[in-house]
Amino acid sequence: MEKIKSSEELEALRKRIVESRAPDRICVTICGGTGCQAYSCRKVILAFREEIEKQNLKDRIDMRTTGCHGFCERGPLVVIHPEGIFYQRVKTEDAPEVVSETVMKGKVIDRLLYTDPVSGEKIVHEKDIPFYKKQKRIVFGNNGKIDPTDIKDYFALDGYVALSKVLFRMSPEEVIGEVKKSGLRGRGGGGFLAGLKWEFCRRAQGDKKYVICNADEGDPGAYMDRSLLEGNPHSVLEGMAVGAYAIGSDKGYVYVRAEYPLAVSTLEKAISQAKEGGILGENIFGSGFDFDVEIRKGSGAFVCGEETSLIHSIEGKAPEPRQRPPFPAQSGLWGLPTNINNVETWANVPAIIRKGAGWFSAIGTEKSKGTKVFSLVGKINNTGLVEVPMGITLREMIYDIGGGIPGGKKFKAVQTGGPSGGCIPEKLIDLPVDFDRLIEVGSMM
Repeated sequence: MEKIKSSEELEALRKRIVESRAPDRICVTICGGTGCQAYSCRKVILAFREEIEKQNLKDRIDMRTTGCHGFCERGPLVVIHPEGIFYQRVKTEDAPEVVSETVMKGKVIDRLLYTDPVSGEKIVHEKDIPFYKKQKRIVFGNNGKIDPTDIKDYFALDGYVALSKVLFRMSPEEVIGEVKKSGLRGRGGGGFLAGLKWEFCRRAQGDKKYVICNADEGDPGAYMDRSLLEGNPHSVLEGMAVGAYAIGSDKGYVYVRAEYPLAVSTLEKAISQAKEGGILGENIFGSGFDFDVEIRKGSGAFVCGEETSLIHSIEGKAPEPRQRPPFPAQSGLWGLPTNINNVETWANVPAIIRKGAGWFSAIGTEKSKGTKVFSLVGKINNTGLVEVPMGITLREMIYDIGGGIPGGKKFKAVQTGGPSGGCIPEKLIDLPVDFDRLIEVGSMM
């Protein structure tokens, strides 16, 4: 890909990509995330590729290996667009029939459909499955639509439009103001207002400033950040670039767990493609703004999820937390002003810039705006990743989305917030989930 040298070139490229993809063209998407890999999805992907070639259909249909679709309990997952036909627990031997019957003739294969355990109904379309119906997917929704190793897929869905907008139409102060008005709070657990943190960092004195993406996701059962990096890494890179422009930084780091090899590999490809296209590096889009990103792999220390420990690790020191203040916004990496947000926080930024603070702040509760991605795991019927609007109740998440407790057993408690959180008992099952209400009952986001 040639370097994009202006916002006009970016828009022209995006339009060419969109126009080359007929909206009614059949596309078979197969989840290639770590969860489905545990169900041998790689063999399923290979089987579909071979079948499509065998039936001489490469010129008539598309096939895309995507990131995590979320419904990990039912993998491997295959979704056929544009109809959105949803097949679950697909095996290699199913590929010939799916291609010949569903893809070519539109016939639904009954045995591969999801059966609602409550009604007994077999559900054809992904959007109608209860697991998905109450979700609102702002940052996670594109995971099932794009090939995370192909930057063209990200361009097709307004990728890097937000970055172009801020570089040519907004001042750094206007960007910070928009993020502040949106009410976006850090998704790492602390819930500090992202825009306010950015403002502190911009005002801090320093010859150089840094941005960091905290992808050291160490809580047992948590894999939201991993799946976003695996499935849509460019959304995180774009958010970081917008944040870097806002605070006056030209250097960023993604600190990611070495135990996430697929996330690391996908992120490496995304950074390479972005550099090749002039989206990272010097003079981005001909704007005069420079920004580059490096990956730092963690070594399995749980404490590195804490921001000052993470900073010490990047510096090559023992990952030990330090007392605050000073906060990283004033004295962070190598003693210089540093803005740290987690993966999900950065991934929200491009949508906020594109659609506006008002759009984002209309979702959620008075003090907790937008959506939140959760790992819904444990003794529950529908395990997986869910993205829900702030303010949804625990009951809705556990029963309407999660399908309740296996075997119809009685609900006892749910733990939120990892080891730093708490167990919420049955009497609080109708608690709305937001930052402040969880803290009130002794837990956290």
